[in-house]
Amino acid sequence: AVLAATAPDAAPEEPPVTHAAPQAGQAGLLLLGRVGVVDPESLDDYRAHGGYTALRRAFALGPAGVIREVAEAGLLGRGGAAFPTGRKWQATASQPDRPHYLVCNADESEPGTFKDRVLMEGDPYALIEAMTIAGYATGAHRGYLYLRGEYPRALRLLEHAVTQARARGLLGDDVLGQGYAFDIEIRRGAGAYICGEETALFNSLEGRRGEPRSKPPFPVEKGLFGKPTAANNVETLVNVLPILTLGAQAYAAIGTGRSTGPKLFCVSGSVERPGVYELPFGATLGELLERAGVREGLRAVLLGGAAGGFVRPDELDIPLTFEGTREAGTTLGSGVVMAFDDSVPLPRLLLRIARFFREESCGQCVPCRVGTVRQEEALRRLAERTGAGAADDIALLREVGRAMRDASICGLGQTAWNAVESAIDRLGAYA
Repeated sequence: AVLAATAPDAAPEEPPVTHAAPQAGQAGLLLLGRVGVVDPESLDDYRAHGGYTALRRAFALGPAGVIREVAEAGLLGRGGAAFPTGRKWQATASQPDRPHYLVCNADESEPGTFKDRVLMEGDPYALIEAMTIAGYATGAHRGYLYLRGEYPRALRLLEHAVTQARARGLLGDDVLGQGYAFDIEIRRGAGAYICGEETALFNSLEGRRGEPRSKPPFPVEKGLFGKPTAANNVETLVNVLPILTLGAQAYAAIGTGRSTGPKLFCVSGSVERPGVYELPFGATLGELLERAGVREGLRAVLLGGAAGGFVRPDELDIPLTFEGTREAGTTLGSGVVMAFDDSVPLPRLLLRIARFFREESCGQCVPCRVGTVRQEEALRRLAERTGAGAADDIALLREVGRAMRDASICGLGQTAWNAVESAIDRLGAYA
């Protein structure tokens, strides 16, 4: 009986993915529309709900036509950098060096982010189809799906989807009888935040230590295995499907002029209905939190995760667009929205963020390797009110933060001070 109670089969079943998607089943959603509606294990169900319509249109348009549609739609990367996807695909496709590779970044290690998990667990065939379209457009015949190691259910569903697509002629030597060969290999990450940076991800895929590479050369020139590579995250790729089914102009009409289409937001913290929400770009932070049922006593909202920044409760009219958050002095990042009420001790929260960056620094460059340690030490003194006075430690934090931002090789060190800086300047932490 004891053995039976502790056996893996006796572990409680994970809640369905719809628990993390409060809008599941609602009509009119472009990215979450099939989540909770289709059987994620059934290719027939996926096709009955519009699956592979986009791929057929891609073949009708041709690679250049697909890139043109994506560019005219104004699709920007959804991982945080907001780089134009069409420009990246065009740069990769135009490289004479062969072969080309496609990499899907499904590592999703930014704290508070779980939108890609919802897509992969609720609509896995959509990602397989989107990767096939991206491979076709960029001239790649092999795609690598780099999956966060802590997503076992996503792994099982994606492996099943790849197997079924391959068996039905949707992957392999002759996709849909169009003479185009493309296949997908799934690789699991080992829990390194740094591997969310695309060149560190390439090193990991190649069996090397996950450290970022110096640029240039850029991945579109020399990426995975030293070959031209297009790397996109899950949400970016899945957006390609409505672009091709609706058309570039109809897609671009959603959202705002500079931030087009829908966006997924991961809302958590002091809200009644946490989960992934799909809204068109341009909705305000207050509108999103109202949908999620923000609780009384709201003290701060963290946008963009640990690498993002805090805003005050009186700033909820910030438009959720790349340009709107930038003008407000914060960042949209990957779509993290974490609400904190007045029961959360801010100094301890900032110390936890600093510890995260210190633990996740790959140690390759001195500004990040040393700076994240010094930042954590200063925040610990401030939290415990020991050692030097608050003013001295805040001055030290600013100096260290500037050094990390200006001199770190990659985005980890460059953003490690963001949340702390915003808490001091916008929230009056330690005042």
